[in-house]
Amino acid sequence: MQIIREVESLRRALAGLRAGGGRLALVPTMGALHAGHMALIAEARRRADHVAASIFVNPKQFGVNEDLSSYPRREAADARMLEETGCTLLWAPTLAAMYPDGFATTVAVSGISDGLCGASRPGHFDGVATVVAKLFNQVRPDIALFGEKDYQQLAIVRRMARDLDFDLEIVGVPTERDADGLALSSRNVYLSEAERASALALPRALAEAAAAILAGAPIADTLARARERLDVAGFDPVDYVELRDAETLEPLVSLDRPGRLLAAARIGRTRLIDNLAVGT
Repeated sequence: MQIIREVESLRRALAGLRAGGGRLALVPTMGALHAGHMALIAEARRRADHVAASIFVNPKQFGVNEDLSSYPRREAADARMLEETGCTLLWAPTLAAMYPDGFATTVAVSGISDGLCGASRPGHFDGVATVVAKLFNQVRPDIALFGEKDYQQLAIVRRMARDLDFDLEIVGVPTERDADGLALSSRNVYLSEAERASALALPRALAEAAAAILAGAPIADTLARARERLDVAGFDPVDYVELRDAETLEPLVSLDRPGRLLAAARIGRTRLIDNLAVGT
């Protein structure tokens, strides 16, 4: 597996890959890899002939008082995992390579980035859209894969790719979970043993809410009960528990189309997000 850090070197490496033909997949990450990322790589290998992964801890998507300085960084271990899983190339740019002096451009996707995590993390999704647009231009993949755990992010990337005419396929890969149901996340390492046990209330509250909505229970009452369950479990604050349109993320007051239950809440110093599909 090649590890590339500068744009010109990346272009030469990609030209060599494309000379042999075949589809190229990209899996963008911020490192601190776990089984969820490996599921993305495995799916990419099923869909493409060559797999490139990126590792870049993007400062533009971290807000004031967020965990940029403490975000886990373990590139050597991540590179070993990627190579063992069959990744062809690791694009691990330096900060200067990604944002050279004088960089002044921001990509913003309005509407779909409002509300949910966009409400509590102002500017976050502008940073995501900007770095993903750059990755698409740098790597020029035929397909890019993202986990469904960051569902609003996935929806934003899909909208951006359509709006800016990126010639690639965006694939969402279902959330990987521990055996007890907690969604895998690089930030789970911040949880204490007690917090990790309490965190199970999040996927369980969503599962119960989804079952209740499918059974015909009033949506507003069901969402309120889910928030109460998270409060009781020790989440503080509960940012949101909402039912949204699965494509547009518009709020749903009735399940008349495919929906997505989405939640975000903080336990201790760790903010967790999760979501479930509701309806087909």
